[in-house]
Amino acid sequence: MRFAKHGANPAEMRTTLLRPTASTRPCVLAKASVCDPAFLGLDFGTSGARVCAIDDAKQVLLDVKRTYGAKEEDATDPHVWKETMMGLLGDVPREIRERTMSIAIDGTSATALLVDEATGEVLTRPKMYNEAQEADVVERVKNMAPPLHTTLAATSTLCKLMAWKQERAWDGIRNPRLLHQADWLASLLHNVRSCSDWNNALKLGFEPAEEKYADWLLKDKELSSLLPNIVASPGAPMAELSTSMAQRFMFPPTCIVCAGTTDSIAAFLAAGVTKPGEAVTSLGSTMAMKMISTQRVDNATYGVYSHRLGDVWLVGGASNTGGAVLRAHFTDDELAKLSMEIDPSTSSNLDYYPLPSVGERFPVCDPQMAPRMDPVPESRAEFLKAILEGIARIEQRSYALLLELGASPLQLVVTCGGGAQNTTWNSIRHGVLGVPVQRSDNVEAAYGSALLALQGWRRRKLGEKMAASFPENSKAI
Repeated sequence: MRFAKHGANPAEMRTTLLRPTASTRPCVLAKASVCDPAFLGLDFGTSGARVCAIDDAKQVLLDVKRTYGAKEEDATDPHVWKETMMGLLGDVPREIRERTMSIAIDGTSATALLVDEATGEVLTRPKMYNEAQEADVVERVKNMAPPLHTTLAATSTLCKLMAWKQERAWDGIRNPRLLHQADWLASLLHNVRSCSDWNNALKLGFEPAEEKYADWLLKDKELSSLLPNIVASPGAPMAELSTSMAQRFMFPPTCIVCAGTTDSIAAFLAAGVTKPGEAVTSLGSTMAMKMISTQRVDNATYGVYSHRLGDVWLVGGASNTGGAVLRAHFTDDELAKLSMEIDPSTSSNLDYYPLPSVGERFPVCDPQMAPRMDPVPESRAEFLKAILEGIARIEQRSYALLLELGASPLQLVVTCGGGAQNTTWNSIRHGVLGVPVQRSDNVEAAYGSALLALQGWRRRKLGEKMAASFPENSKAI
């Protein structure tokens, strides 16, 4: 593995590497025949990775998590990602591996690296999902892309590719290629180092409605030569597992690798929403909202953009409010105790806009916006209630703004993240949002990727049936 022009020493990185540690959750083995097919989903998040195995009925067979390592930089080291993936595959019991029909992988959005397509050698230090590029780089992308395009964000994959272009990071390499984190990990399984999917490629300049890269991007021949080929939608069969990987882990020789997605979309898929107007709110340190819409919505001012999911769109935005505000004022024990004292059917009559610090992005785009959390009542329970109400109103305003921008009307909100456990908060949110609010049974992105693997296997089976009926129309994966 070679890192060009960044001063990294891969040999040194390997000698200091602490092997990723496994933290295995209880294995839930469904009552299924050893002959029934299984499907694997791999999730690579910001601090660790997870593998989930399901059967054809979408029952969980296995759920295992590994951390990347003891050092902060381990989370940004491709060598660690690889070792973590191999460790997770080894954690899957042989009885499940031997009947695994397909695998899909999700990774953090806009995490990318350059590789030598011919050899698979990593050429650069990865640029991570939250790594903003310099203003002059963003300006160069701004001169190419249309106004308000999602690639104009300083953290977009295209801005990272443009930064590499300025650095001449691929000089002397015959076959350089950009791959996203999920693309690169999948390439280790099937040895095809040039493929991506609709979702990962969106922030690179891929236009999902036209199913091709934007014409304004393709005009730059140097950049376009580095773009990964877009196989198809997430879950589409991509390639068969390599012989060496199949033999190493005792997977069936017919096991396929399917196109993946981003970690946030995989988590959305895990929640099980399927209809326009159905949404998922993730109540973590911040509050992220994604909703299925019949109409595409893109507005870079608010950080709103749409991913394509088959024939519909996944529209999303994120506010800076959320659990970080609560943790600044309450311990976990206080939150649990005080929530029991709150009557969610009444109002505190306090107009809070809770933020952890100055700055908001959605539904208000104002980097100078200050938190509004005055006056503070004497009762700690009333103070908590006012904060919960304030966050709920921000959520309501967010979905109202999506509707104003052209998205489908809100019908249902499924909740995931740590805040989903608070039934008092969910009751308050139900009253403010005016639609049913329910917890998600499945919250892990790895489960969403396993669903994509199952979908890909079913698509391949259907394709085989069609090919048998119409052999002149048959196509390889």
